[in-house]
Amino acid sequence: MASGKKNARRRKAWILFQDESGVSQRPSIRRTWATKGQTPVLIHAFNWSKMSVCAAIGYRWDGRRSRLLFQTRSGSYNSESLIRFLQHLHRHLRGRKAILVWDGLPAHKSRIMKEYLLRQRDWLAVGRLPGYAPELNPVETLWGNRKGQELANRCAEDLAEAGAAIRGGMARVRRS
Repeated sequence: MASGKKNARRRKAWILFQDESGVSQRPSIRRTWATKGQTPVLIHAFNWSKMSVCAAIGYRWDGRRSRLLFQTRSGSYNSESLIRFLQHLHRHLRGRKAILVWDGLPAHKSRIMKEYLLRQRDWLAVGRLPGYAPELNPVETLWGNRKGQELANRCAEDLAEAGAAIRGGMARVRRS
């Protein structure tokens, strides 16, 4: 990682850690409290649908600023939808250079993604995290925090409610 930091300083580039996560209407069960003798009961439907969240935590090369950028979509992320996320990221950075650090998801290594990244070399360099090392990606702690706070024991009626909880959680993290 030290060489990546030096490279970012030399290029005056943002260091972006990126990851995807899934969210469904099925509640994340967490420990809670209740009055003695009254066990809390969560009631939810078993025909839940799924949405995905893609997030990037960015650190400026000199350490003066950080950013949290995210996007939600129904279903799962694939190469095409990740390319759209990277295009939004490029617009948000207003053409500044970036070093993207992500895991070994097959969509990150697909032929379409490799061709896209080759065309983006003027502003985007890519680094891969080693396999089975989620502790190196700060976005992983974001998922745990969000699922432990806003989505804990939440029985969402639909994905819109779950999406609103996600956006609220991301806003909370962004403020802090």
